[in-house]
Amino acid sequence: MKSELLAPAGSYQGLQAVIRAGADAVYIGGRLFGARAYADNPDREEMKEAIDFTHVHGKRIYLTVNTLLKNRELYGQLYDFLAPFYEQGADGVIVQDLGVLSFLKKEFPDLPVHASTQMTVTGPKGAALLRDAGVSRIVPARELSLKELRTIYEETGMEIESFVHGALCYCYSGMCLFSSMLGGRSGNRGRCAQPCRLPYQAFERGKLLNDENSRYLLSPKDMCTIDILPELLDAGVFSLKIEGRMKRPEYAAGVTSIYRKYLDLYEKTPEHYQVSEEDRQILLDLYQRDGFNQGYYHSHNGRNMMAVVNYKEQGRKKKTSENRNEELFSGLKKKYLDTKTQEKIYGNLILYAGSPVILDLDFQDVHVQIQGDLVEEAQKQPLTAQRVRAQMEKTGGTPFVFQNLEIHTDEKGFLPMQSLNALRREGLEKLEEAYLKKFRRKLPLKPDGNMEEKNAPKGPAARGSDPGKLYVLAETREQWKAVLESRGVTGVYASLSMIGLKNLKEEVKKAAKEASLAGMEFYLAMPYVLREGLLDDFADIFRKLGEDIDGFLVRNLEELGYFRRLGLGEKLVCDYSLHNFNDQAKKFLEELEVKRTTVPLELNAGEIREKNCRNSEMILYGYYPMMVSAQCLKKTCGSCNHRSGKVWLKDRYGQRFLTKCFCDFCYNVIYNSIPTGFVREAEEILEMGIPSFRLNFTEENYAETREILELFVRTYGFGKQTEKMEIPEKLPGFTKGHFRRGVE
Repeated sequence: MKSELLAPAGSYQGLQAVIRAGADAVYIGGRLFGARAYADNPDREEMKEAIDFTHVHGKRIYLTVNTLLKNRELYGQLYDFLAPFYEQGADGVIVQDLGVLSFLKKEFPDLPVHASTQMTVTGPKGAALLRDAGVSRIVPARELSLKELRTIYEETGMEIESFVHGALCYCYSGMCLFSSMLGGRSGNRGRCAQPCRLPYQAFERGKLLNDENSRYLLSPKDMCTIDILPELLDAGVFSLKIEGRMKRPEYAAGVTSIYRKYLDLYEKTPEHYQVSEEDRQILLDLYQRDGFNQGYYHSHNGRNMMAVVNYKEQGRKKKTSENRNEELFSGLKKKYLDTKTQEKIYGNLILYAGSPVILDLDFQDVHVQIQGDLVEEAQKQPLTAQRVRAQMEKTGGTPFVFQNLEIHTDEKGFLPMQSLNALRREGLEKLEEAYLKKFRRKLPLKPDGNMEEKNAPKGPAARGSDPGKLYVLAETREQWKAVLESRGVTGVYASLSMIGLKNLKEEVKKAAKEASLAGMEFYLAMPYVLREGLLDDFADIFRKLGEDIDGFLVRNLEELGYFRRLGLGEKLVCDYSLHNFNDQAKKFLEELEVKRTTVPLELNAGEIREKNCRNSEMILYGYYPMMVSAQCLKKTCGSCNHRSGKVWLKDRYGQRFLTKCFCDFCYNVIYNSIPTGFVREAEEILEMGIPSFRLNFTEENYAETREILELFVRTYGFGKQTEKMEIPEKLPGFTKGHFRRGVE
């Protein structure tokens, strides 16, 4: 199977440049719903023109609708936004939102849907779940190894699109709230402010782990896989994706041209694949952060993947030039931007005195014929074949150029030049129209009434005097003890990191019994990331545990697919990271028969009220996870001992962020510096009719856990108290998250 080279376009000009540079396909966003909201995204008419340009030149175009959508956007804007591009013939749409996935399969049935890397697909079970939902291609998490990609391909048979060059996020895409919580610019909405590119200090037990020359602990180097392209193709990757919609068109075109060169070389002589130092240097000159890495294909993490020094930042402070290769960029501009691209066509012109002029045109499998004005007998200077040819071959800014134009004439006739120009213009327009017709689609008539009314969310459930159920997540034994001693708690989630994989069955049964004796439901909280079949050997244990405990808190698609295969779908509670920003996404999860979903963390109060929150759980307290990363801060700082532990990050403003290293599953979680807590908002929240609530504990000790539990139990009246406590005047330092401000 021939591979696809997929290039980025942040503008229509950028799209033209990468196609000229050799891309097989291009991905681009419109003015709405793309993960690069600050790119020079084309408007509607320009996008339609871009779709046609791509198809005339034999390439494919994928639209990015890879952000989370709110109800009003999904039901009120998405259809009208996509309809013209669907009809024009877009080749696919890249999506993050499960609700958008469902919406597109219903409203635009012939439009292929690709699962964005923002969906955090980490294994074959999550991929299979999306395949069964109608996804035709997946873009897995960028953190996966070649072995993991091969497993997904072999087990699902799905098309895999994988990044080969460009910037890397520190966090698993789709699981980052750092920019959102600190500045209100959400990466899930295409507006990331890149806090990962800022300097930090790291401390372990009070000891500073890095110095002034290694402060950029969250900033990965750019990826370059030009040397391992054959390995990627061998692992089952079909589409080789270049990152860079926010970079200059010259950059995208330059990178595309190098990868095109080596893909072609590999397909011709795979046994002689070798990259020249000159081409490696061109890639470095185009853009790099303190050198390149080869992504995660051979490395799970490591300091060598990180641009901890940031030589560019040092250069700026010293007011030195970055010494960009201006000659290279100038050459790329001239070659790929300041030029035109034309496809070769064949023509046949018949021009005889006394008959209408006739033009036949052929492009690939398309043929058109145009009849022009009547050719008059020449009185003085008859038209020669040479003069006719010179006029007809002026194809100018059209997509075509004559490969061959046969002219049949008796050289006795005469036609005004404007008649020949009109004939040529009409012919080329009809040829383009006839060729593009094969890409056009027709939409069925839009149903009566707008979609917002048709899909109106249900109102809040009747509350009465019942405040709802309270669930608590415990990550440490101290917290566990405090929770079991508390009143008003319906159920407890025990973190798998607290239980441990050793003697899993016995430890879970023991914890479940303790919870039962305290009159509480018991759930096992699964890891934020599941990879590499790490739980495959535990399938029988989990299947049996599913019969004895109340359920599992799942955080990602792989866990969702894993437990569904075990027949435990009805035992699952979906955490916030299985995003249900809109009612259609919630419905998608509920149709998988899950027990509960979690109210999104980035919706404000008004948006929560407008959402169907029945059968949902809202987090009332906790240090929000800002980033979940395959990188290890301890390892980056040279102090990894392969034991779970804690590191504190301090930013330039002195804010401290707890980072937990979960070594059983080899990932880090960076938590917010201030816990989110809704105490003064209790009455407002209770009126929303949400049936269940949760408190998330991370690093609180026994006394702190008891104090916070008591505060929320009494404030909300959990445990069916007749009277709620008045809210204390002095409260701990809580942030309100997005409850008031939301995200754009």
